[in-house]
Amino acid sequence: MLKDNLISLRKINNMSQEELAEKLGVTRQTISKYETGEAIPDIERCKILADLFGVSLDDLVNFESSTPGINVPPKGKHMFGMVKVGDKGQIVIPAKARKIFDINPGDNLIVLGDEGQGIAIIKEQGLLDMLNAMRGK
Repeated sequence: MLKDNLISLRKINNMSQEELAEKLGVTRQTISKYETGEAIPDIERCKILADLFGVSLDDLVNFESSTPGINVPPKGKHMFGMVKVGDKGQIVIPAKARKIFDINPGDNLIVLGDEGQGIAIIKEQGLLDMLNAMRGK
């Protein structure tokens, strides 16, 4: 997990092991050991790595992609997996998404769409709060 995420994030950001080592204050050999799993960075260096790459510390350490080519998401962005659309258009929102966005049984959700961007779901109260904030300005 960590070693794979570190390799992919370093490559996505077009960094060499030497460049990353310099930013962390370690040697290139240390970065190599992190990437082979021979060594694990301490928590302070993991935090620096997460900040440097713009990802959460949890995702840096724990993210495992079940889909090839999907890398660690940027901080605050999530991919919850796939859902199937039922016969009547219903979907099941994954439990992790419901927890993160505090979606509970009985909540009203608004479905928004943009033919170029896709579909978005927002809690009714969130939309009302946004509209009220815009009216106040």
